[in-house]
Amino acid sequence: MLRTRALRTFVAASILLFFLQGLRVIFSVMFGIIYDQVFEGPIDYWLIVSNLLLIAALLAPALTPRKALGKWLAVFAILAAFSRVALTVNDADIRYWGSLATLTFSGLYMSGLLKLDRPMFTTGLVGALVMDQLLRVAGHTYDLSLRSSWLLVQIIWTALVVGLTLWLDRRAQAEGSQPGGLTWLDGLAVGGFLFLETSLLTLPNGVARWSDTPYSAVAPLLLTVTLLPLIPEVNSWIRRICQEAKVRFGLAAVLVLGLLVGYFATGVVAGFVLLAVQGAVLMLFVSMFGDSKADLRPAGVRLALGLFFLLLLNFLNAFTFTYPYVLPPMRGLGWVVYLAAGLAMGLWVVVCGMAKGDVASPIVDSALIGLASLVAVALSILAVWPLPTESLAKSGKLRAATYNIHYGYDDDWNFMLDEMAQAIEEEDVDVVALQEVDTGRITSYFVDDALYLSKRLRMNVAYLPTVEHLTGIALLYRGPAAPTDWRLLTSLQEQTGIVHVNLNPLGQPVHAYGIWMGLSDEDTERQITEALGFIGDHSPATFGGDFNAKTGSPVADAVEAADFIDPFTVLEIDPVPPTSPAINPKSRIDFVWLRGLMPLRAWVSESLASDHRMVVAEFEIP
Repeated sequence: MLRTRALRTFVAASILLFFLQGLRVIFSVMFGIIYDQVFEGPIDYWLIVSNLLLIAALLAPALTPRKALGKWLAVFAILAAFSRVALTVNDADIRYWGSLATLTFSGLYMSGLLKLDRPMFTTGLVGALVMDQLLRVAGHTYDLSLRSSWLLVQIIWTALVVGLTLWLDRRAQAEGSQPGGLTWLDGLAVGGFLFLETSLLTLPNGVARWSDTPYSAVAPLLLTVTLLPLIPEVNSWIRRICQEAKVRFGLAAVLVLGLLVGYFATGVVAGFVLLAVQGAVLMLFVSMFGDSKADLRPAGVRLALGLFFLLLLNFLNAFTFTYPYVLPPMRGLGWVVYLAAGLAMGLWVVVCGMAKGDVASPIVDSALIGLASLVAVALSILAVWPLPTESLAKSGKLRAATYNIHYGYDDDWNFMLDEMAQAIEEEDVDVVALQEVDTGRITSYFVDDALYLSKRLRMNVAYLPTVEHLTGIALLYRGPAAPTDWRLLTSLQEQTGIVHVNLNPLGQPVHAYGIWMGLSDEDTERQITEALGFIGDHSPATFGGDFNAKTGSPVADAVEAADFIDPFTVLEIDPVPPTSPAINPKSRIDFVWLRGLMPLRAWVSESLASDHRMVVAEFEIP
C-alpha cells in the first residue's frame, strides 16, 4: 500500500505542479493581451472574452461531479497532463489555450482530490511547490520546463503520469484514501495560500529582491524550508504542536507581521523574516489540511471561490505595478494586497481551528525522503554557486549599449529573454543599460531578468528596483564587481531612476550610467535635470537608456549641454537608424551618450527579440 500511495502522490504532485505552471503562463499571456488592448488599442471584444475565459477556467471546480468521482479524477488527471504539453511551446496563442485547458482540468482534479483524499492534496501541493522551485533554480529563475528544449522531456513526463494514472485507477479507489472537503473559509484560505506562495514565498528571487539579500544564499535556504513538511517526522511534529491554539495564532501573527517587515525592511533580517513567514505559512497549511476532515462537505464550489479570490489578488497586485495607466491610487500599495492574503489565512486559523481525523499515512520511507531532500538542496546550491565573470576588454576599446528588454517579451509577446541574451553576446558588449526589467512578477513567468541575463552572459549586474521591489532598471557589465550607486527620480507616474557603476578597465575609471525616462506626459525635464545632477562632473562616462525623447528635444539638448556627445552624430552616420518599435522602427528614443571618450563605431542591432532595438557604441579609452 505504501508503494501505491507514493505513486498516487507523485501523480498528484505532478498535476498540481501543472496547475501552478498554468497560473504562471496564463497571467503572463494575459499581460500581453491586456497591454495591447488597453495601452495600444484598439479595444475590441477579445479583451472581454479572454478575461471571461480565464474566469471560467478558474471557476471550473464548481462543476466537479459528485458521482463516480474516483473515475472522474483519473480523467481530469489525464486531460491536465495532455494540456500541459502546450505550455512548453513558446507561442503566446498556443500557451493561452493550453493554459486555459491545464487550469480547467487540474482545477477539477484538485477539487476531486480535496474531496476524496485531503491529506494527499496537502502533500501533493507541497511537493509541487518543491518541484517548481527546483525547475526555476536550475534555470536561473527561468523554469526549464517552459523552454522549447524541454518538449521531449515534458512529453515523457506526461506519458508517465498518464500511464500511472491508468494503472492506479485499476486498483481499489478506497485504498489508503482519507476523505475530506472544504468549508467556505477553507476555500478563501486556499486562494490566499496559493497567492502568497506563487507571488513571493516560493520565489527565491522574489524574497531576495524584497529583502535585498543574495539570491545564492536565499535559494537553498528557501528550498530547505519548503521541503521540511514532506519529512514524515517533521510533518507529525507540526500537526502535534499546532493542536495548541496559541501556536496557531502565533504562526498567524508571524505571517501577517512578517509580510510587513519583509516589504518595508531590507537586509539579512528581512530575508530571515521572509523565510520564517514561509515556514509559518506551510505549518499552518499542513496542520489545517494535513488530516482528513470528519465533517464531509463539497469542495468544488468552495475551491472555485478560493481560486476567484486568487485571481482577484493577482489583478490587484498587477494594478500596483501599472497604476499610472489604470488605478493611480494603487501606487505603492503592494503590501496591502499581500496583507489581504495573509489576513485571509489568519481569519481561517482563528475561526476554523484544526481539522480532526485520522493521521495521514506517510507517502514513503522517511530515510528515502530525507536523502531526496539532501540531494535537492545540494543541487540547488550547485545551481546558484557563483561563477567567474567575463573580464573587460584589454585592448583599450570598450562597447557600451542600451536595451529596453520589454520584461523579456518581443513585440508579439513571446518570451524571448534567451534570444535577448544572444543578441547582447553577439554584439560583444562590455556594459549594457537595461530598461523594463522584471525580477519576479507572475506577468513575466516569475523570471528575474537581471539575474538570468547576468548568469547567462557571465556578467555582473547592478539592479535598481523602482516599482514594488520587482520592476526596475539594471546595468550588466563585464569585469569584477564594481562600486555602484543609484537615485530615484521625481516621477508623477511610474517611478524611474538612474543607476551607476564605476568600471576600471586598464586601471582607468570609466563611469557607466543607465536610465529609463518617463513617458510624454511625465515631467521629463525635471527628471533629466536630477539625473545630470546625480552624474555631476564624472568623466569619462557613458550614459545609456530609453529616454523616451528624440534628438532636438529638451531632454536631448540638456544631455548635450552637459558635454555628452552622440556617437552617431560625431561619426556622421546619416540617416541615424531608428530604434522603436523593433519591427519597422520609426523613432529614435534609445541613446548611448559619451563624455570624455572617443567613439569608434556606433550601430543599432538587427535583433527583434524585444520591442526595441539595442543600440551599441564602441569607444576608445583615453
